[in-house]
Amino acid sequence: METISINRSFGGTQGVYKHASTATGTEMTFAVYLPPQAEAPGAKLPILWYLSGLTCTHANVMEKGEYRRACAELGIIFICPDTSPRGDDVPDDGGYDFGKGAGFYVDATQAPWSQNFQMYSYITEELPGIIADNFPADMARQSITGHSMGGHGALTIALKNPGVFRSVSAFAPIASPLNCPWGHKALGGYLGVDQAGWRAYDSIALIEDGARLPEILVDQGAADNFLVEQLKPELLQAACEKAGIALTLRMQPGYDHSYYFISSFMDDHVRWHGARLI
Repeated sequence: METISINRSFGGTQGVYKHASTATGTEMTFAVYLPPQAEAPGAKLPILWYLSGLTCTHANVMEKGEYRRACAELGIIFICPDTSPRGDDVPDDGGYDFGKGAGFYVDATQAPWSQNFQMYSYITEELPGIIADNFPADMARQSITGHSMGGHGALTIALKNPGVFRSVSAFAPIASPLNCPWGHKALGGYLGVDQAGWRAYDSIALIEDGARLPEILVDQGAADNFLVEQLKPELLQAACEKAGIALTLRMQPGYDHSYYFISSFMDDHVRWHGARLI
């Protein structure tokens, strides 16, 4: 692991790091905020993962997310992975919603994507190992959140790994890739045309097939341009009601899909997770 930068912030440190990934076959960059409590001898602190959306890298939430004050107060490590493999040899697509910057947190099975686009394994297996080996992280106390494509990632990863995360939340998640254009393009390209294989990466399908979480917090901007066609929070609400999952869905009037929206409610989410990471 190589350190790219370290900056002091709210008494803690905001770091950016890179390493050679065996999952993706590329160098991967990620950011970690260590609160001031991390400097105490023998400290082991809880973790909040943040998965970013389409076109983003680790830097978007790091620079615009406004999470550090709450994390410093509560003693939470905040981890920001990238959204896809990068590099000149990595296959790409001309659109913003597929290829680089759009890994969709799946393990691709279709050529040429399968060689590098193993983001599910990277997020659930490889990067947690890097974190455990290099930071004062209590791996028994993890929570996860994310935005848009990253909200989809947070929901599906938590549903597929029961007991790993103390809590899960999302900002404007893609609730059901099976039922939106972004999902059809991404899952069709990465996994092939058989939609039966897509169900493992669709939160609604996972709930229908028996996966459960105790509770979920979702904030959704009511003025989000992608709300009707791509995000469909009503599908998540219906699935949770049927399955007995306690979903708190907060429709926020006037808010769009941007980091103006995310940063407005980030403090709420960090504190909500913090109460469950004690």
